[in-house]
Amino acid sequence: MYQFKWLLFLAVLLTIASNLFALVGPLLSGYAIDAIQIGQGKVAFQKVFFYCAWMVGFYLASAILSYGISRLMIYLSQKIAFRLRKDLFDKIVSLPVGYFDQHQTGDIVSRMSYDIDTINTSLANDSVQVLSSLVTIIGSFVMMMVISPIMVTIFLVTVPASILLTRFLTSKFQPLFRKRSAKLGELNGLTEELLSGEQTTKVYHQEETMIKRFAAKNDEAMTAYYNAEYYGSMTGPSVNFINNVSLSLISILGAFLFLFGHLTLGKLSSFVLYSRKFSGPINELANIFSDLQSSIAAAERIFKLLDEEPEVQDVPEAYVFDHVKGAVRFDHVSFSYQQAQPVINDLSFDIAPGSMVAIVGPTGAGKTTIVNLLMRFYDPNSGAIYLDGQNIKEATRESLRKQYAMVLQDTWLFTGTIFENLTYGNEAATMEDVVAATKAAHIHDFITQLPKGYDTLMTEDGLAISQGQKQLLTIARAMLLNAELLILDEATSNVDTQTELLIQAAMGRLMVDKTSFIIAHRLSTIREADLILVVNNGNIVEQGTHEELLAKKGNYYQLHQAQFEH
Repeated sequence: MYQFKWLLFLAVLLTIASNLFALVGPLLSGYAIDAIQIGQGKVAFQKVFFYCAWMVGFYLASAILSYGISRLMIYLSQKIAFRLRKDLFDKIVSLPVGYFDQHQTGDIVSRMSYDIDTINTSLANDSVQVLSSLVTIIGSFVMMMVISPIMVTIFLVTVPASILLTRFLTSKFQPLFRKRSAKLGELNGLTEELLSGEQTTKVYHQEETMIKRFAAKNDEAMTAYYNAEYYGSMTGPSVNFINNVSLSLISILGAFLFLFGHLTLGKLSSFVLYSRKFSGPINELANIFSDLQSSIAAAERIFKLLDEEPEVQDVPEAYVFDHVKGAVRFDHVSFSYQQAQPVINDLSFDIAPGSMVAIVGPTGAGKTTIVNLLMRFYDPNSGAIYLDGQNIKEATRESLRKQYAMVLQDTWLFTGTIFENLTYGNEAATMEDVVAATKAAHIHDFITQLPKGYDTLMTEDGLAISQGQKQLLTIARAMLLNAELLILDEATSNVDTQTELLIQAAMGRLMVDKTSFIIAHRLSTIREADLILVVNNGNIVEQGTHEELLAKKGNYYQLHQAQFEH
């Protein structure tokens, strides 16, 4: 917010001026009443009209300034919300992959949308109200001291009572607003999860189960909202009761002072008006208490994300990979996502440049973890990984990851043309390059049949095409990268067998002299691999070619028989 300091300073000045103009009104009102009481005839009425005219002028100036403040704060709040979203997104981009493995997408989206909108609303409305209230409270107190210091003593009791009550309620209600924001994040996370798996839900006829899960989470969110709003709303009426008591005491004491000649009727009237201006903002602050609590809870969630540790910085003077050969070595690598549950145990192997390496094994054996370590999404707990003899932990992540093209089982396509999606990692690619890649991936004919060909606009998830066609597009996108290493993580799992064979042949031609890692459960896709690593419980239990491993009749043989025996 520092960059908006001058706008904030202007808003403060306008707010102070607007409220000071409004504070002149009760004083002029008292003068007018005293003019009627003391004066007589035409002169009295002239004085009354004189004071009333000035009152109208001051109130009009206050209203104009208030309008300007509102416009300014709306503009300022939007600028701050824009900056917050940018900073939050920049932070998200800088976070390690492990953060997204542990946090729901819906909860992150909730912080980007609901929490920032809550702060935006509070900045536009509540911040002006708080500042106006403070100026009015201080100004009214000063004016009341000038009029009658004796009557101000009443506030020595009522104001501390209001403050103590508000502090007590704040300590009790703040956790409720934190819980409300957290429950909304959980609800959004579950909603995102259920919507993304809607097809699976219908296949397994689990609609009722999902409805019950959503209803339970929705009920938790509703209960959290109700508790926060209900108990938060108690502050306003409680403080208002104390303020009304103070007004009653002022009326009684003021009447005695007037009767004994210590106070004129005009000053009594002005004091009562100032007392309402003094206690009114206190009541208004109490009424916007719940909004402020919501904003504080939202800010805590946002700044908690902003305070997350980014991906570990590269070491000083880190090595920069450029035109690598593709030799990969694991040297006694051990790794665990959670300390008590090791995933990779003392793993060692050497991969020659240009090799096609297949990694197979049962689910949970550590296949995808090996890919995560190759890309430095995670660093080993012990041991080292080398690329062309260089420890990748001593190199820049950017240069390392640029050496890889990667195709995952879960496809990702964004809103944009097919051409833009294909050139996502290589914006310098020409149409000829794109066509060559799509032909190799056997998707060119499908694209040319679309209404606008390569300029056809896709939805952000590519919902207009089949899952297999989306996979072919991502494979073509990987082909366009000028990378020396390739990772295929179940990349052909969504295509039919005939297309799978064509893709394997095309990839074989395009990946000549490039090191490729293929993670596959379908062993038919890796028959031509130069080396097959059989992983189980984080260890390589077998390695060799397809024929060599079958001849051993070990783990690989059992996997093969399980898939192909009749």
